[in-house]
Amino acid sequence: MKLEFDKYSDGLIPAIVQDAANGRVLMLGFMNADALAKTQETQRVSFYSRSRKMLWTKGETSGNFLDLVSITADCDTDTLLITAKPTGPVCHTGADTCFGEANNVPKQDTAFLQTLEGVIAERRSYPKDDSYISGLFADGINKIAQKVGEEAVEVVIASKDNDADAFKNEAADLLFHYLILLNEKGLTLADISSTLAKRHGG
Repeated sequence: MKLEFDKYSDGLIPAIVQDAANGRVLMLGFMNADALAKTQETQRVSFYSRSRKMLWTKGETSGNFLDLVSITADCDTDTLLITAKPTGPVCHTGADTCFGEANNVPKQDTAFLQTLEGVIAERRSYPKDDSYISGLFADGINKIAQKVGEEAVEVVIASKDNDADAFKNEAADLLFHYLILLNEKGLTLADISSTLAKRHGG
């Protein structure tokens, strides 16, 4: 990944940190080449402090580290989007994020789908031997698509009965495997929602 550190006079580029589990923006920091290299080496997010003129690892004092999941550059290669797993509150105020969000803020049920997408993405990027999700990705697109088809049939069968709980369980299985298929195709629910919104607008 070639980045335009020289684009800015201080050699630093913005690094936006996002929670890998739910997509919330946690904080904004600045990185130089050394901070990026340290982040990649230690798998914990580090920045360069403009005030102290030194590298620092988020959590080195508080213990609330940011465990690295992924690093992506923007289209101009002068800004980074980092997804990470926070091990505690990110802001020095004790809030979950540096944008005033307090801990334990109630979330809509649908927000769990974003959390689940984050888990699926993590299992694909960092496979585990005992993970069902990692196993499906290892089996490839044919197996993943087959599972979606099987679960869809189960939903149809369950819809013929009057057992609401059984239907919800089958629907949940279908949605779970559909999310895996979307990830395999490089897509998210947001992409599908955008397509539906365009249709509605038409």
